[in-house]
Amino acid sequence: MKLSKIQELLQMVAESGVSEVEVEEDDFKITIRQNAPTVMMQPSYNPPMHSYGPPQPYGAAPQPYGQQSPQPQQPAPAPASASSAPASTKEAPASPDPATGEDSDELGANEVLVKAPIVGTFYRAPSPDSDPFVEEGDRVGEGEVLCIIEAMKLMNEIECEQPGVIKEILVEDAEPVEFDQPLFIVDQS
Repeated sequence: MKLSKIQELLQMVAESGVSEVEVEEDDFKITIRQNAPTVMMQPSYNPPMHSYGPPQPYGAAPQPYGQQSPQPQQPAPAPASASSAPASTKEAPASPDPATGEDSDELGANEVLVKAPIVGTFYRAPSPDSDPFVEEGDRVGEGEVLCIIEAMKLMNEIECEQPGVIKEILVEDAEPVEFDQPLFIVDQS
């Protein structure tokens, strides 16, 4: 395949918004993925339809020489304006422990937990070189963005539902979080 044809393919993929294109010609195969750091090219392999050679062990699949498996990609935080669907927070005080009369998670009377509404990666700032949305001790108002949770390449802004002061940030930046995992302690006094 000629370089000019590859350049045309790259331009068509960029303009069309398609995330992946795979083209195969004779013994040449090219896969172009948008938003991926590399273009993977490899010779194509066409296994024979009927084998007349020596028997192969059951379940054995021939591997073409030099084939590489795709490398995992690291997610990159996007700017705050890239969030497509802001998610709301789930803030609820911990349930009191009937034996002691105190909160089971050691929360004060006016403190609430801000919990992760989805599974994803927690980001404190809109981009790596930006300041965090909030710091411990900051006063936050209703609707103010506290953090971003990236889930399936979507940046979801987590907003404060009740005003207060950020008492403690419970998760480190770029750390994976689970559904309903506590993220912040907010003091509402």
